[in-house]
Amino acid sequence: MWFKDFTVEELNNRPKNHIGALLDIQFTEIGTDFISGTMPVDERTRQPAGILHGGASVVLAETLGSIASYMCIDPDKYMAVGLEVNANHLRPVKSGLVKGICKPLHIGAKTQVWEIKIYDERGKMNCISRLTVAIIIKPQ
Repeated sequence: MWFKDFTVEELNNRPKNHIGALLDIQFTEIGTDFISGTMPVDERTRQPAGILHGGASVVLAETLGSIASYMCIDPDKYMAVGLEVNANHLRPVKSGLVKGICKPLHIGAKTQVWEIKIYDERGKMNCISRLTVAIIIKPQ
């Protein structure tokens, strides 16, 4: 499924000047048909009520799905750009780490659709998200 062999270290050593780095999103595993990563629930990711901000969950979901899309294409020829993201927030999380697991629903030549399930440290799902990505020719 992946365009080439990637390592978790490569994914975690990407440039640090983006929102994923600001929220300390860390990739944790690359499987044959999934990737996973974590994000802390702390002062950067909580809303004023003291629970995980839904927007932070969406950042985790879109980060995982966007990187998974990138891993499926030839980056010298194509770019993966987000078309649509949605999320259902199922239960609050107050602290700890959340873990997202990203799996493909559709990998086509022009679009990809990814499902991202996010779990708290007890293994309870707190968010489910879907990301649709367009695959476009890279501008020269």
